[in-house]
Amino acid sequence: MTLDHARPIIVWFRRELRLADHAALRAAAESGAPVLPLYVHDDETPNAWRSGGASRWWLHESLTALDASLDERGGKLVVRRGRTRDVLSALLEETNAGAVHATRSYEPFGTGGERDAAALCEDHGAAFRLHPGRVLFEPEDIVTKDGRPYRVFTPFWKACLKSDAPPAPKPVPHVKSFAKADSVPVGALGLLPSKPDWAGGLRETWRPGETAAQAALTAFIDDRMSAYADRRDDLFGATTSRLSPHLHFGEIGPAQVWHAMSHAVEASKGQARRSAETFLKELGWREFSYHLLHSFPGLPDTPLRPAFAQFPWRGDAAALSAWQRGQTGYPVVDAAMRQLWATGWMPNRARMIVASFLVKHLLLPWQEGEAWFWDTLVDADLANNAASWQWVAGCGADAAPYFRIFNPILQGRKFDPEGTYVRNWVPELAGLPAGGIHAPWEFSQSTLASAGIELGQTYPEPIVDHAAARARALRALEEIK
Repeated sequence: MTLDHARPIIVWFRRELRLADHAALRAAAESGAPVLPLYVHDDETPNAWRSGGASRWWLHESLTALDASLDERGGKLVVRRGRTRDVLSALLEETNAGAVHATRSYEPFGTGGERDAAALCEDHGAAFRLHPGRVLFEPEDIVTKDGRPYRVFTPFWKACLKSDAPPAPKPVPHVKSFAKADSVPVGALGLLPSKPDWAGGLRETWRPGETAAQAALTAFIDDRMSAYADRRDDLFGATTSRLSPHLHFGEIGPAQVWHAMSHAVEASKGQARRSAETFLKELGWREFSYHLLHSFPGLPDTPLRPAFAQFPWRGDAAALSAWQRGQTGYPVVDAAMRQLWATGWMPNRARMIVASFLVKHLLLPWQEGEAWFWDTLVDADLANNAASWQWVAGCGADAAPYFRIFNPILQGRKFDPEGTYVRNWVPELAGLPAGGIHAPWEFSQSTLASAGIELGQTYPEPIVDHAAARARALRALEEIK
């Protein structure tokens, strides 16, 4: 279909809330037609995975930042609320738009929305164009020799590295003119928490938006990248990039990160080079997760290994609540869960520890943990969340063996040897010496009393014995073999 340059082009922003290296925006700008930036907040179309509370807070801030960036360039983010199908149909009628451009999605609800949008555009005599930007490589391009999706990470990543590199990122395009349409304020979407306002820790910890994303990438490369390979599992200190929420909301694209880190690899030697390569591999796990979700849309709900559908999970609301609130009696687990609640984030090592504890020590379904992370993480990402929980549970692609059960005491001692992380997030244990803070029940009553601790009162007793829980988990595994 030939575009009429007198008709505006709608650029449908979904989860790519940036202006630089935005292929859909660039294509619309280069057409010469007026550009109408659109965000649709759809709380009406059925979707089992609506954004959780922490993600909604981030979305509010990110949309506000995007609108400000457009305003600096003479534009305005048109924000509308309602069913996506109805909003797009109305806007096509109002503006006589000649096309809708969007970035391709890989979530089941996203691909369904794209099919609806394509049909609507055809009904209105408009073109519908999808552009890359959410992943480094399209899923159709990275497949096994027999054309199937990879289910093991290492060969998948090797295939990615053998492919042509993602195109170099492009700067913010020049838009000749912006089209206008009625809009509601971002604040009218009701994304922020009402009373009680639980987002104080999020505001103190994070600065959403494209500018902040670029600053975070630069700071990581300049200040922390060289030690990443050796320190990324440390639970204390700023040892990771913290780019995950920026990537999730598309405030920075994976290709931008890829090229920045690839340049760092080329410019570095020794430890710094190894760290940059290690970080790229972590970006590869994100890529792997998206390809899995595209190929297996049931990933968020259904184990990839069918035998696990019969796993004898327990139902224990009290244990789940203790895990969610950081009251399990295992300090490293509790510290991580309290950090999650306060800041909407925790390091990857902490995620593995608490996930293993939920599914193996407590024998609770991985879907319960996935749902809690979905509601509380600022980087709650359907692909990453589902793939990673299935990995820990042993039922997914390239999964850790189910019999690999993290010992939370040893994990704490290894990755928080001085107890800094625990003291910060579990202050009632701050008076204990480093050597035993990860197993406070091993101290004498006099030592506990001198630190102001009464187990079962000021801090809980362990809700499960590690050795007994491990044995129970292994027995459960035997039932499905």
